[in-house]
Amino acid sequence: MAKTSGQSKIPIYVISGGKGIAGHTMVHSLIIQYPEERLQVKVIPNIQNKQKINEVVRKVKAAGGILTHTMVNSGLRKILVDACHREGVKEIDFMGDLADYLEKELGLKSANVPGLYRRINSQYFERIEAIEYTMNHDDGINPERLSEAEIVLTGVSRSGKTPLSVYMSMFGWKVANVPLIKGIEPPKQLFQINPKRVFGLNISLSHLMSLRHKRLLQMGNLANPNYIDNARVLEEIRYANFIFNKGGFTIVNVTNKPIETTANEIIGLTSDRFGSLKGNVEDELT
Repeated sequence: MAKTSGQSKIPIYVISGGKGIAGHTMVHSLIIQYPEERLQVKVIPNIQNKQKINEVVRKVKAAGGILTHTMVNSGLRKILVDACHREGVKEIDFMGDLADYLEKELGLKSANVPGLYRRINSQYFERIEAIEYTMNHDDGINPERLSEAEIVLTGVSRSGKTPLSVYMSMFGWKVANVPLIKGIEPPKQLFQINPKRVFGLNISLSHLMSLRHKRLLQMGNLANPNYIDNARVLEEIRYANFIFNKGGFTIVNVTNKPIETTANEIIGLTSDRFGSLKGNVEDELT
């Protein structure tokens, strides 16, 4: 019998002893095949004792949801499965069958450590998270989350904010960038974060004009004279410098500099100020 639309909206809970990333990915890899349904997926991470297991099973039962899990600790996995059966909660085990086969049939011994794969591959995951954060905070998007950035770039249009942000994110840095447009107030959050994390990109008038002319030619759009009007562009640069000084931001001159040089300068300053295990660009390239 076909399910009603109400039944198809049953929430799916992903339970994990770690961060729940593996289970979350598995569930979303499947539900993307049902684009017409807006299924709720809720991750509940760090479930590492019997008390938390019982609490979460009761929560799923109260919500009328189903429970999926990626518990690698065999003892906790059994407790979770038993609790689901006892409470009448539908559970789907992503790890159990394979783990049981490896341990019982092949005689392998599990380390029973949640998040072990992620720890071993932490640098890779850090870079992925940094790139995702940076792409989601390009050109002033989501200013309410600026406080999560490790580095914030700000400056006028075509000063190189986006390529520099993306470049640094590939080395594991969470970078946001905020455009400065004369006549439009920057987001208030720009002045609420630690100014030592904010870098104002300063650029000469001649270099900026050259970049903007190239941009317009690439776009085939020559109908915006203000974008390449010397007097107006000079006013933009002056306005940007006013904002840099107002916020107490570190000013970095990007005129005719390779992106690698600017990135290394900013990363070096950030590492000196706040400390980091991440290497500089030069370290990565050698």
